[in-house]
Amino acid sequence: MALTKQERRYRIKLRIRKHIKGTAQKPRMSVFRSNSQIYVQFIDDLENKTLLAVCSRNKEVAEKGKVSKTEQAKLVGDLAAKKALENGITQVVFDRNGYLYHGRVQSLAEAARKGGLKF
Repeated sequence: MALTKQERRYRIKLRIRKHIKGTAQKPRMSVFRSNSQIYVQFIDDLENKTLLAVCSRNKEVAEKGKVSKTEQAKLVGDLAAKKALENGITQVVFDRNGYLYHGRVQSLAEAARKGGLKF
């Protein structure tokens, strides 16, 4: 029997999560995308704490007006990099959360790299 999209993504997510662990010095940058928004969290897996969270509903991104989802992801990536650097986070482990590295996830990651994050 074939897997649904959600089951397939969940299996990929678990397979990735076996190898990726975030620490306080090098947190895990986890991406979640819904149909209309995109979210990023910087997570310390040793303490089970979210250090920082940024989403497309933040005031800095939302005030840009109506933009495409890919542009929205770029804005979130820039904002995430800026806030991470302000909080002393320079290196991260990127967790695509089971999504393909394509489209919105890719544009967010590239914008975060341009913003100064290393992963």
